[in-house]
Amino acid sequence: MDNSGSPTLVACVGTISQLTSSIFLPRPAISYIRVTMILKSSLILLAFMCLPLDAADNGLAITPPMGWMSWERFRCNTNCTLDPDHCISEKLIMEMADLMVMGGYRDAGYEYVAIDDCWMTHERDKYGRLQADPIRFPSGMKNLSDYIHSRGLKFGIYEDMGLMTCKGYPGSKFYLQMDADTFASWGVDMLKLDCCWAGNDMETGYEVMGFFLNRTGRPIMYSCSFPACQGKKNYILAETLCNTWRNYGDMNDDWDSIGKIIDYYGNDTEHFSKAAGPGHWNDPDELIIGDYGLSAAQEKTQFGMWAMMASPLFMSVDLRVIPKTSAKLLLNKRVIAINQDALGIQGTRIFKVGDLAGWTKPILPKGSYAIAVVNMGHYGEPLYFRRPLKDFGLSNPTGYNLTETFDGGQMGYFNISDQLTLNLEPTGIFLVTAIPY
Repeated sequence: MDNSGSPTLVACVGTISQLTSSIFLPRPAISYIRVTMILKSSLILLAFMCLPLDAADNGLAITPPMGWMSWERFRCNTNCTLDPDHCISEKLIMEMADLMVMGGYRDAGYEYVAIDDCWMTHERDKYGRLQADPIRFPSGMKNLSDYIHSRGLKFGIYEDMGLMTCKGYPGSKFYLQMDADTFASWGVDMLKLDCCWAGNDMETGYEVMGFFLNRTGRPIMYSCSFPACQGKKNYILAETLCNTWRNYGDMNDDWDSIGKIIDYYGNDTEHFSKAAGPGHWNDPDELIIGDYGLSAAQEKTQFGMWAMMASPLFMSVDLRVIPKTSAKLLLNKRVIAINQDALGIQGTRIFKVGDLAGWTKPILPKGSYAIAVVNMGHYGEPLYFRRPLKDFGLSNPTGYNLTETFDGGQMGYFNISDQLTLNLEPTGIFLVTAIPY
């Protein structure tokens, strides 16, 4: 829905633009602080009165978005003198873009190449605009964006709703319109807006940024973080405003992170699974498949569960050295199909007994399901599992045809009383699709 032409909004945007632009111009620090204090409450009030809450209605992320992101693997490495191959730089991002094409990732659906924190200088330019670090990004962000687009990929960038980013670079607070316009001029296709130092008014800030992104006229997928920074999370706003939103802490390169996230999504506190759907998705953070911390079984578990949870699939891995088995897993068409299913329903946990948990996700064709059984334990032996399909909520009286997902093996016909019998290794997953017979 495009409300940008209504007379009320035009008047409001004009007022907000005057307020925001008055603090975009450089000024001594004491003057900036004084203006900030005076205008902050006025801007917030105008935003609540004027701005529509349908910023995510941009036609993007109809299925969970897929791509590559720098953060988990490369963090905030800015030392290109001592570590030129791994620092956050245009060289690294261009190499990843090339490998996404050559490795078949783009053709499998991974379309975004996203830079996280630490790409910019510590100061805005004399006009108040963000600027890329000139040593690490000598060609500038527009040229980098053009390079990524020339590979048939989309360009994602990072900012923060606060005065600073999480790593201390300039934030977007009080520069929202300018930053939105800057990103659009660079050809940005995705904005991840973090919530460090965002303050108590961050929801309003996210609304304002969403509005200004839409006002640019460029389709920019909007990835929010404010639910992750809230106690009681506002999923109504997230669903209305954002294409994706983080709602849990950062991923680390270990099973402990993955296990906690799977449990969190299984508990489904505040019923956030109901907020997910075409154009708006819960985001449990990046895929760490191919990095250092996971066994082969744990990599399958993360990929399978991110598919079940209808999560954005953003790899964070060095594609120059990714193991072949990890690359093959990330390109598995059957797992990706569960994630990208057009129904857009987030899978939910149906039961948990000890370390064993059963999940289902409705998929197409109508009446079909993806089923996952996960052994969340990490003890030294497999766990025996035996349950009928009806325990997963399946009810088709004529039964189902089952296909194992990772290898594509046909398991044949099951009626709802037939037992699903497994011996599941520690931290492992069984994933299957059930199609009505």
